[in-house]
Amino acid sequence: MSGGATLNVVILAAGQGTRMRSAKPKVLHEVAGLAMVQHVLNAAEALEPSRVVVVVGPDMPQLAEAVAPWPVAVQQQRLGTADAVRAAAPLLEGVDETGDLLILYGDGPLITAETLRALQEQKKSSGADLVWLGFKPPDPTGYGRLLLAEDGTLEGIVEEKDATAEQKRISSCWAGYLLGNARVMLDLLEAVDNDNAKREYYLTDLVRLGRATGKVSRISECGVDEVTGVNSRSELAQAERLMQERLRRRAMEQGVTLIDPDTVWLSHDTQLAADVVIHPNVVFGPGVRVAEGAEILSFSHLEGAKVAKDARIGPYARLRPGSHIGEKARVGNFVEIKASRLEAGAKANHLSYIGDATVGEGANIGAGTITCNYDGYGKHHSDIGAGAFIGSNTALVAPVRIGANAIVGAGSTITRDVPDDALGLTRAEQSVRPDAAARFRAQRKKSKEKS
Repeated sequence: MSGGATLNVVILAAGQGTRMRSAKPKVLHEVAGLAMVQHVLNAAEALEPSRVVVVVGPDMPQLAEAVAPWPVAVQQQRLGTADAVRAAAPLLEGVDETGDLLILYGDGPLITAETLRALQEQKKSSGADLVWLGFKPPDPTGYGRLLLAEDGTLEGIVEEKDATAEQKRISSCWAGYLLGNARVMLDLLEAVDNDNAKREYYLTDLVRLGRATGKVSRISECGVDEVTGVNSRSELAQAERLMQERLRRRAMEQGVTLIDPDTVWLSHDTQLAADVVIHPNVVFGPGVRVAEGAEILSFSHLEGAKVAKDARIGPYARLRPGSHIGEKARVGNFVEIKASRLEAGAKANHLSYIGDATVGEGANIGAGTITCNYDGYGKHHSDIGAGAFIGSNTALVAPVRIGANAIVGAGSTITRDVPDDALGLTRAEQSVRPDAAARFRAQRKKSKEKS
């Protein structure tokens, strides 16, 4: 962290997520194309921490690999939040006396760096030892209530089952997130016991233990959506909905036109420049960048693609990873592009597949054209020169080069290079037999009458 106390982060991610009914660790399920735990890591890394430790269960090798290079600590038995943080303590040895410790949750993908900075600011401005993140849900039932003393400090956190009728009327609840002096928190954790109904060790005990030793707790509040956790598939869908709303709103604030926002699905890293227009029912997978003035028409799917200024994509187009669409280029109805570059002004308007190819500036790809890029063993490249015209229903058998301003006749299967300005075609000579169609129909009719 630049300036102020050094920051250490512990992300709790050992939950089994049994309600997800999945062989994959809960926090590896994706929201907006990114694992939930990675969203949390991104928020934490924005604060420039000196250390991050992810607490995992004993049966989660996938998770340890996913969060690398940050180290993991294994919580051998899932005995509560305080127990989980204690599992990370050996990896936090040597924290300085002024260093901070931030506790986050791997299944909370909507938390933002702005909210975490607000926690830091509250700690700095108030001089509190611990700052607890609070929120006010429409219905607080089931949440721990934040009990404030007359001086505004946090006096305690009471769980729903232990709350009095008066305490249940409190609207301010704890979201589970906590920032405090690292040394203070680690010392207090040693005193946490499991004298409760579940026989587990809870972080909430740090309020009581801290007050007993003169340590001050305060709260910082955030919106309800940010602290939405995920424990089931339905809650995962809810988190996705909230994330999509956030991403759409951000895009429109940055000058993007979403004609029907609710039908556009964005990825966590989608980059849309000002004056991009997105029509209804468009899906962006990870790794898409669209330059200013481009237009994406309905029912198109883009992933790992770059679209240049004033290009036009769709409707019903698919851009797969490695697609580069040049300035003012056109990719139209039922056209699929993969690992290919269309230079400025190139057009592929109808029913085509272009894979592992370069299409030169101003070239035209006729309807039904395909690049035959795979021979069953490897991928091969097709090079279509600037200004070339590829007739409809053409198969280009890679590796092959079509020269600049060359023409390929419709219906051709091209297996050899076509030089610049040449005409290439493979087509049997057409024959016309006068009245043959009429004779054929008469013959068929006569045969049917006999039967």
